[in-house]
Amino acid sequence: MSQKIGLLPVADPPPTRAISGGDDPLFKGSGMTQRGAYAAVSYMSCAVLLVMFNKAALSSYNFPSANVITLLQMICSTCLLYVMKRWKFVTLSATERNQSDSPILVPVKTLMHTLPLSIAYLFYMLVTMESVRGVNVPMYTTLRRTTVVFTMIVEFLLTRQKYTPPVFGSVALIVFGAFVAGARDLSFDTRSYGIVFLANIATAIYLATINRIGKSSGLNSFGLMWCNGVVCGPILLFWTFIRGELRLTMNFPDLYSPGFMAVMLFSCILAFFLNYFIFLNTTLNSALTQTMCGNLKDLFTIGIGWVLFGGLPFDLLNVLGQILGFIGSGLYAYCKVRGN
Repeated sequence: MSQKIGLLPVADPPPTRAISGGDDPLFKGSGMTQRGAYAAVSYMSCAVLLVMFNKAALSSYNFPSANVITLLQMICSTCLLYVMKRWKFVTLSATERNQSDSPILVPVKTLMHTLPLSIAYLFYMLVTMESVRGVNVPMYTTLRRTTVVFTMIVEFLLTRQKYTPPVFGSVALIVFGAFVAGARDLSFDTRSYGIVFLANIATAIYLATINRIGKSSGLNSFGLMWCNGVVCGPILLFWTFIRGELRLTMNFPDLYSPGFMAVMLFSCILAFFLNYFIFLNTTLNSALTQTMCGNLKDLFTIGIGWVLFGGLPFDLLNVLGQILGFIGSGLYAYCKVRGN
C-alpha cells in the first residue's frame, strides 16, 4: 500500500522517509524543501497550460459559460478522486486514520471541519468570475497583482506570520511593477475596482484557509480536494441551473465537436492537477509562496498567450511593469530558497 501512495506526493505526510521522500532542503541552509520546489514548479506549469486550454474554449470556440467549465472540472476531479480512492491508488488523509467507508469517503466530522475551506473556495470562485467584468485587462492585471499584499495581511491575522525586509522589498517591487504595467489605463470605476479588491481578499482568505485547515484536518491534498468537490459541486450545479447557463451549454453548436471535446478533456485533467498542486504548494510552502508563484507564472502566460492568440499590442510601460513584477517574484523565490 505504501508503495502505491509513494507514487503521488501528499501534503502533511508521515515522517517515514520511504513514503515522504524529497523532504530534504534543496541545498544546505535552504528554506525550501525539494518537495516544496517540485510543488511550486508543477503548479506554475499546470496553471499556464490550463489558462491556454480555457482560453481556447472561451475565445477560439466562443463557449458561453466559464462557470460551466468550472463545474465540469469539479465533477471530473471528484469522480477521478473517487475511482482512485476505491482502487487504493491514493488515500485522502495523511495517515490511514480518518478513513471512512461511507459514500462521502471521509468522516462527517472531518467534512464539517473543512467547511470553512469550501465556503472560502465558493466565495473566491464566484467573486473572481465577477471581477473580470467592468475592468479592462491591463488594469485588471494591475489590481489582481496586489493580492500578495492582502495575502500577507491575512496570514499575519490568522497565524501572526512575519516577514523579513527582503520579502517586503520583493512584494513592493511586484506591486510597483503592476501599477507601472497598467499606468496608461488608470480609469476609475468604484464598483468594478471594489469587486476586484474583494476578489483579492477572497483569494487571500482561500489560500490562508488552505494553509490553516490543511495542517489541522488530518487530510492530505487529495482529501482537501475531495471535500471541496463534495460541498461545492452541488451548490455550483444549482447556481449554473438558475442562471440558465446549463441551457446555454446544451444549445452550444460545437458541444460535440471533437476539437472542443478534446480541449475540455485536457482542461478538466489539468484542473485536477492544478488544484492538487495549489493545495500541495500552499501546505508545503505558504500562502504567500503560492501567491508569488501565481505572479511568476503570469509572465509565461502572457508570453505564450501572445504567441498563440495574439491581440496584445506592444506597450513599453506594460513590458517594463511585467519585468519589474518578474524580478520581484524572482527575488522572493531567492529569499525563500535561501531561507530568508
